[in-house]
Amino acid sequence: MNLVFDIFNYIFVAIFVAVSLTWIIFIRTMLLTFRDTPYLDRFEKKQHENPKVSIILPARNEEKFIAKCLDSLLDQDYENYEIIAINDSSDDSTPDIIRQYAQKSSKIVYVSARKKPDGWIGKNWACVEGYKKATGQLLLFTDSDTKHSQNVLSLAVSHLLSLNLDALTVIPKMLCLDRWTKITLPAISTFLHTRFSALRVNDPTKKTGYFFGSFYLIKNETYRSVGTHEGVKSELIEDGALGKKVKEAGFRMRMARGEHLVEAVWARDFDTLWNALKRLIIPLYLQTQGIAVGIFFAILFLLFMPFPFLIYSAIFFDSAASLQLLFAVSFLASILIYAAALVETKGLQIRQKYALFWPVGSFIVVCGFLSGILQAKSKSAVSWRGREYAMKDQIQDSISV
Repeated sequence: MNLVFDIFNYIFVAIFVAVSLTWIIFIRTMLLTFRDTPYLDRFEKKQHENPKVSIILPARNEEKFIAKCLDSLLDQDYENYEIIAINDSSDDSTPDIIRQYAQKSSKIVYVSARKKPDGWIGKNWACVEGYKKATGQLLLFTDSDTKHSQNVLSLAVSHLLSLNLDALTVIPKMLCLDRWTKITLPAISTFLHTRFSALRVNDPTKKTGYFFGSFYLIKNETYRSVGTHEGVKSELIEDGALGKKVKEAGFRMRMARGEHLVEAVWARDFDTLWNALKRLIIPLYLQTQGIAVGIFFAILFLLFMPFPFLIYSAIFFDSAASLQLLFAVSFLASILIYAAALVETKGLQIRQKYALFWPVGSFIVVCGFLSGILQAKSKSAVSWRGREYAMKDQIQDSISV
């Protein structure tokens, strides 16, 4: 019996050694990413024209946010642009707000999206409906819960043209409106700063392509070449899927830091947080179920399991040498996790006290991912902006597994 007990402990010793090594690599990558990612407002400016920019702004039930977004977009110091504001079948006062702004400013073009066809995700359809009205050589896609600094558009255009890019995406400051988001976002952001870091996106030898949906500027002809949003019409993570297509097609793209220039809301309450977590795992599961399940268990052990095993080994510390070793490696893994949490909260500009709640936040992330896997093929796999989507038989290609 003691032999079986020791074998059990030593298996997890080996697992947590691997977890600790992984976190060392992650922390190094995170630090390099924060240090070396280019800033939107730091580049060698070259002479260029000022082409017309069409800002594509889809909105569904955004009455609490869209006015601030439109105010910031109307206040841009770049002159040659239009705002295509699309009402995506809202059932609140969003369309009325857009109309009021359109009456006051000729820069705003109001579009009422037609009924979403089967097989489309709502936001993707709204973007295409807005694109049909766009007249700009450059397209800026952004969200209705964003806020932009006065010079961000002129900086983005100049950055893109000076570096001869085809697409440019900006990392925003993620606004957390509730405590649940504040304690879970660092865990999610860890993977954005490793697997989908700017260092990988900006490296032409890497296949990684990614857009932040809150801000990406793309040439009109590039957008058409990759099939517009119609090419990603059923993708839950449409910004990631579109960025992936742009990179794979060989276009020049760049990711730049702009937390001081763009603000975006990641999740608004626990319900939107829960569905956001499901949206992240479902595309993986629909691509390759076995790999997605494997990734789930990897995330489970990376984010959460060192903590319960630390408690378990501490309680029975004197029972066996294997438990003492298990305590040591689970303690090391936990310390490394907290070190990563401190790095992330600082980078995200979240108060670092929320790093202390990592075990709770990681447990929510793991449960959200598990819920996504279990419901991936249900009739209501995920709910988003008042719509429920059945993802069974839908091809998802936003993230390479």
